[in-house]
Amino acid sequence: MTRIGHVIAVARDDEHRFSKQIVAEIKIVAGLGVEGDAHQGRQVKHRSRVKADPSQPNLRQVHLIHAELFDELESKGFRVRPADLGENITTRGIDLLSLPKGALLRIGGAAVLEATGLRNPCVQIEQFQPGLLAAVLDRAPGGQLIRKTGIMTVVRTGGTVRQGDSIEVELPSPPYRPLDRV
Repeated sequence: MTRIGHVIAVARDDEHRFSKQIVAEIKIVAGLGVEGDAHQGRQVKHRSRVKADPSQPNLRQVHLIHAELFDELESKGFRVRPADLGENITTRGIDLLSLPKGALLRIGGAAVLEATGLRNPCVQIEQFQPGLLAAVLDRAPGGQLIRKTGIMTVVRTGGTVRQGDSIEVELPSPPYRPLDRV
């Protein structure tokens, strides 16, 4: 099954800041992530995870957020734009949160990303805009926490990604495993 969406914006930052900087294109490197981004590498780069165990694999090489979240947040009185929440790729037209673990996202001409998990919203979101942390969390009918701040991926095949590039999704073989926080 293929779902098609597109890239709204791309961003990177060579330092560990909350928001990233929008750029014309990003070069994605197989097994590493976004060239020139602070989270690039085979081992984990997220500061809290480095403190716990710096040798663990980096399952957060490329962060994607769906622009539909920004529309939802705007209806709640928040102003959030691409790269504000630290994502590398802002998408439109794909329900990222419903993708199963192992789904492949083919972006532009060459890049292939594999979904590894959900981004876990943290207190930095609240520091960015008061009230935003509660706005990006929800509860399913069964009481499970719903994290809305995008997905994390690893890079299977490198390539250059630009605004306007198409995104095709290839689902893994069933049974599907839901994404969980990484």
